[in-house]
Amino acid sequence: MSDLISLPPSGLDAGSTIRPMSVRMTDDLRAQLDVLAQVNDRSVTEEVRLALERWVDQSKSDQQVQKRADAVRAEIERDAAVRRTAIESIFGSTPAVGGRPAPAARGSKKEGE
Repeated sequence: MSDLISLPPSGLDAGSTIRPMSVRMTDDLRAQLDVLAQVNDRSVTEEVRLALERWVDQSKSDQQVQKRADAVRAEIERDAAVRRTAIESIFGSTPAVGGRPAPAARGSKKEGE
């Protein structure tokens, strides 16, 4: 059975980016996956994608996962604050212009003076 999927696979938007992923598994698990794909008339890739989507959806409502997500959010915010402080130390707190820090105000001296 081929691991190729027709694009776009069910459940994906036509504009979705599909990124390959290699998964290591035992021969026994792979054999079971091959049989399930055949029984369900889907590719192995589609079976894996559907299983992962179900697992992600289930994880979203898991209280323990939500608690850990809150801790990760707090860590991200702490890291962002440290990085903001660092960039302000380097470039000052002048707002960025065009994605780059605004140039520091210069005296009226012309170059070469």
